Amino acid sequence: MASVKLEVMLRLLMTRLSNLIRVRFFLAFVLFALSAIAFLDRTNISIAGLQIAEEFGLGNQRLGWIFSAFLVGYAGFQLPAGWLAARFGPRRVLTLGTIWWSVATVLVALLPARIPGAVVFLIAIRLILGAGESVVYPAANQFVSQWIPIRERGFVNGLIFAGVGAGSGLTPPLLNWIIAHDGWRSAFYFSAILGSAIGLVWWFTSRDMPSDQPNLSMVELQEIEVGLASRAFAAKNGVAVGSEALRVSWGTLFRRRDLPALMFGYFCFGYVSWIYFSWFFLYMTQVRGFDLKSSARISMLPFLSMTLCCLAGGALSDWLTQNNGFRIGRCWIATASLLATGAFLLLGSRVHSPLLAGVILACGAGSLYFSQSSFWSVAIDIAGPSSGIFSSIVNMGGQIGGAVTASLTPWIAQHFGWTTSFAVAAGFAACGGLCWVFVHPERPLIMTEVELPVSVA
Repeated sequence: MASVKLEVMLRLLMTRLSNLIRVRFFLAFVLFALSAIAFLDRTNISIAGLQIAEEFGLGNQRLGWIFSAFLVGYAGFQLPAGWLAARFGPRRVLTLGTIWWSVATVLVALLPARIPGAVVFLIAIRLILGAGESVVYPAANQFVSQWIPIRERGFVNGLIFAGVGAGSGLTPPLLNWIIAHDGWRSAFYFSAILGSAIGLVWWFTSRDMPSDQPNLSMVELQEIEVGLASRAFAAKNGVAVGSEALRVSWGTLFRRRDLPALMFGYFCFGYVSWIYFSWFFLYMTQVRGFDLKSSARISMLPFLSMTLCCLAGGALSDWLTQNNGFRIGRCWIATASLLATGAFLLLGSRVHSPLLAGVILACGAGSLYFSQSSFWSVAIDIAGPSSGIFSSIVNMGGQIGGAVTASLTPWIAQHFGWTTSFAVAAGFAACGGLCWVFVHPERPLIMTEVELPVSVA
């Protein structure tokens, strides 16, 4: 009964909001919130890392294993996540995902302090968490391909991934405050409750297809239908958008020549980004000499930079794509952003002033996320209705990169110093930028075989 009342209230709210803003932008904002909560849940362990390490007798190397475990689970489930999002739709898959990862988050808090082999349990729980969160961005990209006109895709992807910066930026001060007042376990309970709440909002307000959305006006439905790139893409293959007969083959996807370039480019992106998610807070504390409170504040800078630059990069990508074509709007902007990231990493790790180092490295994070929208918009430009699957393959590369940096970065720092760790990351950023030379979003993937169901309306 309570759930029925909640659904009625949310529908009334949606009806009123639809008179003020477009429903697709409201749903994109809910995805922004889910993205933020997902990163809150995956990075909370790095903020509570000092307390967890002390309670369970862990060092940085073992913490690195725990960080990597999440990314192994996340990367390993990318293909199933993409298939599930395409087969069952983003509404059901994302809702189930939020419940899954909220339960995993609670399990960390329930782990007894003196349990033998705590590191094994933490690794297992983080694997489960990674598997649950693997659905977030393939499902979000499936939503974008079915709801968002091509002229808005860069901005909407930027908005969704701005949640990464917002969630990660709020994590240090918010969770440090909770940890200081109630202990690190309370921070994990808080993360789980917040994730479940946003998941319920998504379930009650979203639909897989615009035509199924009860609060969508005819004007907005026509805007979406006219602007959907997937409609032109499907017409090229003789299939109607949203048709249950739509199929795509694994062979067609993996024969795409620029797929390896996108995967390795996102591997490089993931390697660099997870230095910020896993190690930046500890780097500012242990290497640059900030106390916990100051480190929490300065650790907000990279994520604020990510949020702003993600939005700006998406908007600029849309504008350049409309006026100069896909190669400039998607590829060149990503190349320039990643090369600039490498330069910021080299400079920031070498300056003597701790505060200036934090600011320069934050600029590197912003520059990195200026390219974020390109990776996900290109997946839709290339794969159309199959973007949930295609983007999950690309995303797998990014998460493998993150898993590598979670363990490799402290090893390099221990043997060669943190300056070398950042230099290696700068090299990966430069390689990631060069990968975009081989990407061609102006040549959409053409489906010719029938093997895998893509969408169920």
